[in-house]
Order: sequence, then C-alpha cells, then structure tokens
Amino acid sequence: MTDILADLNPAQREAVTTVHGPVLVLAGPGSGKTRVLTHRVAYLIRECGVEPYRLMAVTFTNKAAREMSSRIERLLGSELRGLTIGTFHATCARILRREAAHANLSPGYVIYDEDDQLRVVRQALKDLNLDEKRYRPVVVRSFIDRAKCELLTPQTLEPRTHPEEVARRVYERYEALLEANDALDFGDLLLRTALLFEQEAEVLEKYRRRYHFLLVDEFQDTNMAQYRLIRLLAGERRNLFVVADEDQAIYRFRGADYRNIQRFREDFPDHKLFLLERNYRSTQTILDAANAVIAASPYRTPKRLHTDKGRGPLLTVFEAYNEEEEASYVVNEIQRLVSQGLATPGECAVMYRTNAQSRALEDAFIRHGMPYKLVGATRFYARREIRDALAYLRLIHNPHDSVSLERVINVPRRGIGERSLATLAQWAGELGVSQYEALQLLKENKGKEGTEGTEGGLSPPMLFGTRAQKQLLAFLDLLEGWRELAGRLTVAELLGRVLEDTEYESWLRDGSEEGEERWANLMELRTVAADYDPLPRETALATFLEEVALVADVDNLPETAEAPTLLTLHSAKGLEFGVVFIVGLEEGILPHSRSFDDPEQMEEERRLCYVGITRAKERLYLLHAFRRSRYGGDDLNVPSRFLKDVPSRLVQGYGTRRHGDRERGRLGEGERQRQEKSPSLSPSTPASLSQVGPQFAVGQRVRHPLFGEGTVIESSLKGDDEEVKVAFPGKGIKTLLASFARLQRLDRSDDS
Repeated sequence: MTDILADLNPAQREAVTTVHGPVLVLAGPGSGKTRVLTHRVAYLIRECGVEPYRLMAVTFTNKAAREMSSRIERLLGSELRGLTIGTFHATCARILRREAAHANLSPGYVIYDEDDQLRVVRQALKDLNLDEKRYRPVVVRSFIDRAKCELLTPQTLEPRTHPEEVARRVYERYEALLEANDALDFGDLLLRTALLFEQEAEVLEKYRRRYHFLLVDEFQDTNMAQYRLIRLLAGERRNLFVVADEDQAIYRFRGADYRNIQRFREDFPDHKLFLLERNYRSTQTILDAANAVIAASPYRTPKRLHTDKGRGPLLTVFEAYNEEEEASYVVNEIQRLVSQGLATPGECAVMYRTNAQSRALEDAFIRHGMPYKLVGATRFYARREIRDALAYLRLIHNPHDSVSLERVINVPRRGIGERSLATLAQWAGELGVSQYEALQLLKENKGKEGTEGTEGGLSPPMLFGTRAQKQLLAFLDLLEGWRELAGRLTVAELLGRVLEDTEYESWLRDGSEEGEERWANLMELRTVAADYDPLPRETALATFLEEVALVADVDNLPETAEAPTLLTLHSAKGLEFGVVFIVGLEEGILPHSRSFDDPEQMEEERRLCYVGITRAKERLYLLHAFRRSRYGGDDLNVPSRFLKDVPSRLVQGYGTRRHGDRERGRLGEGERQRQEKSPSLSPSTPASLSQVGPQFAVGQRVRHPLFGEGTVIESSLKGDDEEVKVAFPGKGIKTLLASFARLQRLDRSDDS
C-alpha cells in the first residue's frame, strides 16, 4: 500500500494531516496543490476511517476533477465509490436533479449554454419591444450572469440606472422563458442550489449530514454564489479545506471574487493557515522573475517561491519591429530549439492577452509549414453540426425545449419556413403551451373543418398551409418515434437513428472536404456518446447531455499535443509547458487599455502576467513590438510596465530596451540591426534631426492646447518629424507629431 505522506514536503504534510476545522492553504503556482488535495482525501479515507461518500471535493474544470479522481484511486489502490468530486456546476446539477421537487423543477430540465442564452435574451428583448442595437444581447446576458453570481433574482436586484432597470425587466422575461422551456442556464445551477439550501432547511440538513468534509480547489476563483454554497454546507462541523492563491485570481470578468479569501478569514477566524512556497515546476530564474512582477501587487499574502531545480537559462526579452516579425521570431526560435534537441514542439506554448493576437502567429506557423494547436478556436461542442445533433437529443429528452426545437425543426431543410415557425411560436404563446404541445394540438385537429378553433380563434389547421402542416406533423412523428426508442437504445444508437431518419449524412456530406470533416466530427460525437453505454437507459441520455454541456475549451486539449500550443493567458491557467513565449508585452495590450482607469483591473492584469510567467518550466521568452497594427491603425508601442519589474540580472536579450537605461536611444539593438540590414522596414532618420536629437524626453511634462497637461512616455523620430506619445490624465494616451501638435514644454515653475 502506498505511504500517503511519503512524498510530501513538511508544509504539505502538515496541511494534509490537519483533520478537523477550517483550513486555508495558500499555494503558489507549481507548489503541488493538487497533490495536497488528493493526498488529503486519501488520508481522510485510509488513516481517519472517513467513508468516501462523506467527502465532497469541488474544482473548476472537468479535467482537474478527472485528474484528482484518478490520483486518489492510485493512492488508495481501489475505485472510490460514493466520493463526490467534480466542478461546482456539475455537482449542483446533480443536486438539483435529485431535489427537483423541492427546487420546483422538472427532473428533465435541460442546461442552456451561452449560445442558447443569447437566443433567449433576444426573444425576451423582442417580447418587450426593445431594440437589440440599443440593448445588445451579449451585454444583457452578461448583466444577467453577474446578477446570478451575486445571488440576485429579478425581484431582489436593485437597479442603479435606467439601463439597469431595463436589463432587470429583460432578466425577468428571460427567466419566464427559461421556465417555459424547462431549462436552466449555468448561473441557475449555482443560484437555484444556493436558494434551495437557504429556503429548504430539511434539504440543507440532509446534505450536511452526508458531507462531513468539504474540499475546494482554486478558491480564489469562486464567486459569491459558490462561496454561499460551501458556507452553508460547512454547517457546524466547519470542516472546510480550501486551496487558493490570490496571485492567480484572473477571472473577475466571469464574476470570480478573490475577496472570498478575506471573507473566509473573517467567517472562520480560527482557521489554520499553510503556505506552499516550494515550486516543483520552474527554474529559480523564472520564479525570481515571477516574484518580482507580483511583489508590487497589494492585498496579498507575501510568498517567496523557491525550487530545487537550479537557476536554469536566463529569460529572453526580444523587441520585434512589428507583430509579423514577433510571430516569425517565435516560429524560428521553436524550430531552433527543436533542431538542437532542447525542446519538442509539444512542449512549447505561445501566450497572448487577446484572441485577436493569434492572427499573425497563425499566419507565421502556416507560412513556415509548422502545425500548431489553437485553444479558443471553434470548440468541438460549438461546431454547427455538433450543436444540431445535441439539439435533437435535448429535444428527445425534453420536448418542451423550444430553443432546441427551433434550431432543428428545419435542419436539414424540410420545407418549414420562418413564417410557419413564427406562426407556431405565436400560437403556442397565445395558448400558454410549449411549441411541442402546440404541434400535438395541431395533430389532434388535423382534418377538422370550420373556422372556430381553440378559445374562439382560428382552428389549428387554418393557421398553416397544407404543405407546412404536413411537414410540421412529419417532424412531430419523427420526434415521437425517437422518444419512444429513447428508453431502449443507448445514446450512441439513438444518435445514429436520428442521423439516419433525418438523412443528415447525405445533407452534410456534399462531396467537399469541409463536409467530410464535419461528418467526422459527428462520428467523434458518437464515440463520446458510446462512453455512456454502461449506464442505465433511463439516465444515460440525461447524464450525457449534462456532462457535454459542462465541457470547457481546455478540457479538450490533448494531454500530449505534438504541436506548439497557441492560447490566451486566461486559458493557460492550470497548464505548464517546457518553453513559454508571452507576446505583446506592451502598454494597452498587457496591461490591457481597459485597466488604465481601474486600479483593481490593473492589478488583475499584473496577476495575469504572473500566471503566464509561472507556466514556464525551463525557458521563458518575453516579447514586445516597436509598432503594432490594431483596430485599423498602426501604433507605436510602449513596453509593458511589467517588463520593468523583471530584474536585468535575469535577462538576456537581443538588444531589448533596458528600462531606465536610455543611452542606447529609442530603438533596441535588434531594431538597430534591422534598420542597417533593411532600412525600408523602419522609420527614416534624416541626418539633420538625428544630429540634433529629439525635442521631448521621456518623463517630461508638456501642455497641449486641447488635451491640457500630460507626461511624455515615448518619443521617436519619424521621417522629418518627431512622434511623441503623451499620457494625458482623463484623456488617455495620445500619439502626436511635434510639428503639428503645438506642445509646450513645462519646467517646474510652469508645472506648479
């Protein structure tokens, strides 16, 4: 039997063996937090005699949950029957399914993803006669998601502005539409479970009696609803074990609130605190750079990451002329590392702040004939053919799901036009029934004569033309047939029957390469569905639909990708790579321009940079460009403030601009060499101006007739003129030509 404590360091061992009461583990990146969580579960089961069903462990991705489960089974040498381990959303979905009666839900409810939510928001806007151009559905959906994260319903939400009041009304109508479709969104899974526990004391007590020990991973990423849930479940036993790192809190835009760590400290003042500072991933050089960047962040518990791996290679900081040269450098450097046996392609990752930055990188990889893996591209479960197939299955599971019905009722095309669909939806709304029930009424009234119908209106046959009625009823017959088969077939068999009956294959496989690829995607979906064959027929479809709805981008990343990975810094959290390139380290990109007027957002940008740095195991490249095309313009860029925090002793570079060391001029050595080799690539510098030098120096105070007073943050010669970048308080950063801008230099007396 495995010695559970054998491979733990002293801090990890102490955390694992602290059995009772609240425990807060602040774990630096690469410090073995998953090891602590899994070993604690194994320790409680084997050494303390806790039954597995008494434990609940929650994390944020299905991948992390699977990894934890397999590690625990290896430690104990047996399958863990009864242990609850999964994401917050999956755990809550199971609770709501079991407690549907208490939660005022149907056990057959479906889970709507972001695309489904947008459809419902648009319908709510339409129902309220609101203009989508004025009230953008994406913004309204975000408002609703935020409200649910804060446990606010349309009735308890207090709008502060008129737009918020409009959004509240849309929220109210949105909820009514969800209820009509027997559906929940992701936010509902948390909100409805929290409200269930608060309002049904017997249900809460039932789960408190079951779960004696709670474990939470990535606690800094929890929102208010998630914190309330675990606070309620902890109850009087208070055996709550949370692992967190304030320095890796980067999901504020999703509703995450790192201040939950402080709430935990206040709610459990007797908690025991453990710091995990020994890093098992990165070299000391990389850790020293990370420590330096994050040290400037306030409101954190100081940690000093250290390792036994040695110092390792110095960091490389490279200044490219533009994004194209930046991308080419990345590809060339990966090829060099691979050719010299210093890395494999799959060990390399390129990280960036925004998805739009991938364009130049993708072009460079394609141009060099190097395969790459793009995280954040069209996800498997977001592909059109996959969404169609899942919509069919959801409709079989819950025929009242009008969103799924509207998606597939004419896919493949079967002669049901938009007018017929609109009529069906309107008629169902007037009757107060689902569109499925309206189709059943249409079938019951088929062939009846007369103009008088339901509640004095037109009879169903009179609402639709003969052809439309025939096609609608043909679709209903298909659906009823599948529903009858659902209890006898596996999910994979049912999917195959749907594809066969709808002739989806012949419609999709049109002889093109794209059609073949899309059909291959559906066959992959059948492979996924086959994993649910061992489950009982009555629960397999519901389980399959629930779990595929909760899959995330990173969950689909192969464990051993044989190509470099391109991904955003947000997607990189939780991953590690031998070689990491972080591109676009410039003011306005990282940190993002949206953070300039928001101190909290700026600190999150700093944490995002820290997360990127700490993904690297052996080699780290930090890149920025002298100029970059964005939003149709071509801007000169200032290196990121985070680069300035990296000590020069940790860096080797191709002539990077040494921060605070301007005797080399405005351009880095790499850029100087490129000007000598290829003058056409960079701004010309007339002899007369180059002899005189720039008029404005970095840090100089200036006054502009329109923008007022500001500070010079960049100055360079451009043709026969000087281009000056000035930060104006309240006005932002402006790029100006000295000959036209009428800038006035201020001395100390002018400034006072």
